[in-house]
Amino acid sequence: MKIAFYAPMKSPDHPIPSGDRRMARLFMRALEMAGFDVQVISSFRSFDKQGDRSFQEAKLSEAEQEAGALIRQFQADPSERPDLFFTYHVYHKAPDWIGPKVAKALDIPYYIAEASHAPKQMNGRWHIGYAGAEAAIRAATRVLHLTRLDGACLQPLMDQTDQLVHFPPFIEPLPDHSPVKPTAKWVEAAGGRTNCRNLLAVGMMRDGDKFNSYLQLAEMLLHLTSDNWQLLIVGDGPRRSDVETLFAPFGSNVVFLGERSEAELASFYEYADLYVWPASGEAFGMAFLEAARAGLPAVSCCTRGVPDVVENGVSGILVRDGDMLALANATDQLLNNSEQLAALSNGAKAFVTEQRSLEAAAANLSNLIKKDVE
Repeated sequence: MKIAFYAPMKSPDHPIPSGDRRMARLFMRALEMAGFDVQVISSFRSFDKQGDRSFQEAKLSEAEQEAGALIRQFQADPSERPDLFFTYHVYHKAPDWIGPKVAKALDIPYYIAEASHAPKQMNGRWHIGYAGAEAAIRAATRVLHLTRLDGACLQPLMDQTDQLVHFPPFIEPLPDHSPVKPTAKWVEAAGGRTNCRNLLAVGMMRDGDKFNSYLQLAEMLLHLTSDNWQLLIVGDGPRRSDVETLFAPFGSNVVFLGERSEAELASFYEYADLYVWPASGEAFGMAFLEAARAGLPAVSCCTRGVPDVVENGVSGILVRDGDMLALANATDQLLNNSEQLAALSNGAKAFVTEQRSLEAAAANLSNLIKKDVE
């Protein structure tokens, strides 16, 4: 079975890494694991960062030409005709103007994974993109929403009860080779200790929600009552000096480890005792699943899509959004209760293996698609 894959926000073959590209690639891997022949159908990017009407109009025109060319291609060579069109990530800044046209012309199912609907953009700067995204969502055979928050916003656009499917984020297994083991010298070289409890935070140091999370994290540390802890921070970015200033009052209790490779980061997830991140404005946060995969429980806020990647009481503890005193109390609770921490560690591993693995995603996709194609 052939599946045409498209990502209007950022193509899976885009040269610059990002969370969006990673999730697109994960969906492709899951589809391939399910036994489908998956091909990226187009690298056309509809993304408009600024909300420029003329830019959106030009992109719409280009997309219509791209869709027309694809339709003619498949009509001329039926052997290459896909059985399903699968689009990853549709919203007002990155509408899908290609998928609905191609799917309709070929009379094949049209899927969207990760869509969001923002009615406030109806008459705003992205109103052309908003209209395109809404039309695509309404045309979809299935809309797979990664978070329950997105699902609630999408529900009014659905004509059928089974059109909307909760399909939470998932993660690939660690590479077969043993990960690089964290060594005491890495922490010591950065000014840290090796005889204490380790909190871990991972995040880019940039404006917006990431910096707000660092602000909240610094506030949380002020409320901690436990002693003999240190916070390991993995990340870098344009606001690093500002982040370092935020944590300067905590002296050697905060250790900056900079940007790390995937293998090194996996080692730090195994090395730490607790993952702590406020997740201000976080869509969902793949780092929570990376931590859980390594058996590292998380403490965070119950905000946006975080409950879809951290199961409260199973793989971590979630507190009220923005409540840094509660976040500190939860952190203290786990630092002082080894049995509960161990139980959450086991729960985190089971959560990923049973519910958020690549294999589980592949099985779910296979069951869904076969209903619509066969």
